[in-house]
Amino acid sequence: MSLNHAQKAAAAHKDGPCMVLAGPGSGKTLTIAKRIEYLITEYKVRPEEILVITFTKYAANEMKDRFCQVMGNVRMPVTFGTFHGIYYGILKWAYRLNQGNLLTDMEREALLRQTAGQLEWELTGESGDEREALKELAAEVGNVKNNCLDIEAYESKRYKTSLFRELYRLYESEKKKLKKIDFEDMLILCRELFLKRPDILKKWQEKFRYILVDEFQDVNQAQYDVVRLLAKPKGNLFVVGDDDQSIYGFRGAKPGIMLDFAKDYPKARRILLDVNYRSTAHIVNGALRVIRHNEERYDKKIRAQKGNGDTIHVQEAANPTAEGEYVLEKLREYKGKGIPYGEMAVLYRTSLDARVLTEALAKGQVPFVMKEKIDSVYDHFIGRDLISYLHLAQEGLERKHLLRVANRPKRYLSRDSMEGQVSFESMRNFYCDKAWMIDRIDQLEWDLKMMKDKPPYAAIQYIRKGMGYDGFLKEYADGNHISLDELKETADEIWLSAREYRTVKEWFDHIENYKAVLNEQRDKGWKQTKDGQGVSLLTLHGAKGLEYELVFIIGGNEGSIPYRKAKLNQEIEEERRMFYVGMTRAKTRLIISYVKEKNGKALSPSRFIEELLLV
Repeated sequence: MSLNHAQKAAAAHKDGPCMVLAGPGSGKTLTIAKRIEYLITEYKVRPEEILVITFTKYAANEMKDRFCQVMGNVRMPVTFGTFHGIYYGILKWAYRLNQGNLLTDMEREALLRQTAGQLEWELTGESGDEREALKELAAEVGNVKNNCLDIEAYESKRYKTSLFRELYRLYESEKKKLKKIDFEDMLILCRELFLKRPDILKKWQEKFRYILVDEFQDVNQAQYDVVRLLAKPKGNLFVVGDDDQSIYGFRGAKPGIMLDFAKDYPKARRILLDVNYRSTAHIVNGALRVIRHNEERYDKKIRAQKGNGDTIHVQEAANPTAEGEYVLEKLREYKGKGIPYGEMAVLYRTSLDARVLTEALAKGQVPFVMKEKIDSVYDHFIGRDLISYLHLAQEGLERKHLLRVANRPKRYLSRDSMEGQVSFESMRNFYCDKAWMIDRIDQLEWDLKMMKDKPPYAAIQYIRKGMGYDGFLKEYADGNHISLDELKETADEIWLSAREYRTVKEWFDHIENYKAVLNEQRDKGWKQTKDGQGVSLLTLHGAKGLEYELVFIIGGNEGSIPYRKAKLNQEIEEERRMFYVGMTRAKTRLIISYVKEKNGKALSPSRFIEELLLV
């Protein structure tokens, strides 16, 4: 466990503020562990005066175990914990809180549903799923708190601002009546406590004289404010992170906090861990070529400890299907060369990008594991709608399918008209005095007959264009203030899948098999990723902190990475950081692919690929 020059300098730092810029694979965990050892053995700091803060329990335990190894497996009373865990502990001590005061995820969901109902707010999202919509709403509420924003001045990008402000106020009021606090309150209330009660602040300042923060680039404003208060007056704040890996803007993380550290602490020492021990030189240098296009960053000169290795390969594919087949072929090829599947990963921007790939791997019988849940595109409300239409065309008027799509698009068919043993004749009898409604029922019957003998892709096209389903999607998007492009992309994905099958039954069989494969992977769990039994499938967000011998980044197109919603320069820079994170997961081999066409639309390579290729 020997240290290089920069690591030694960081570990030996004694008093005052210090920022360690730790790039990918630079040995930051070991450096932090050795720094704690230095404080105790060389500077005679009492272990109980040291606080180490991480973002996850897993990271806290990993850091604790590494420190224990450094100390010869001798346990010492150094405090390791997450931001929320440490701050909640302080609140628990000050206010005598207990588990009953914490708002559970189910309780939060119920409270948001209740407050939305009071405002007659229809909870739908891009998936059409209420629970997903509640998650999106909870994230927005959390974002206000994490950034210490004034709700009266907050402008929502996702929702109508006045409505969101009203819901936020109502949610907070109802939560207080219940004497509950949510996840973000742990940060906000701790901040308020320290600002209002200097005597309590002083007690905790005296307890924790040395504070170390890991993954500092991911802190939000509330977390940082509390840490700064704790570190006063001595300023013994030792932060470790990489502004180039700040990718959690949606959670309130701001690289600007790390960039402004020198302003907050003008006398702070800055140390760069400038050796990458993970990746080959070609991968390190390629990643640096990309990230240097960001303007808001610390400039870093990083060198690889390994040799040049293989060059980064960029592959063009005709379409997503060809891309999936290419990845499948390469996975098998490298498995034959001795790389276990557990040392391979395929990364993508969103879970929708993984549909074609997961289907290809399932067909090719290449095992894979997923850290994150990948929802079947067929479970999206659009998928369920289209499948219901096909069931009606093939099997007759089953009530559950008719109820689902009767008014998608709007036909003004009531539930009462579909009671009991439903048939076209019974619906016509129900509306016997309304000729215009009978015309609509006749048209629906005719449309279903027209679809009956069509292959699934042609039937879906008929539903969308001939029956007006795409018009319904536009109304749905407009009414719920969501992107029509996102909905149409989902519909296109489903249509693309159906093109491969001659009959509806074949397609239905495929869907059931695909769902079964996904469920099987979920049941197996993430623990199998490193045992050689499965290729890891991950979003770029989910890949952070991990490493693999072989990494694929698929979907390297404009609109995917950077994502189409990224418009502002700061949003583009975060997307570039995400791409950088993906590139630097690879130890020896990195393959990036893009497609020329998707769903009949020509696509261009990502600007990040162009930056990579510019030498």
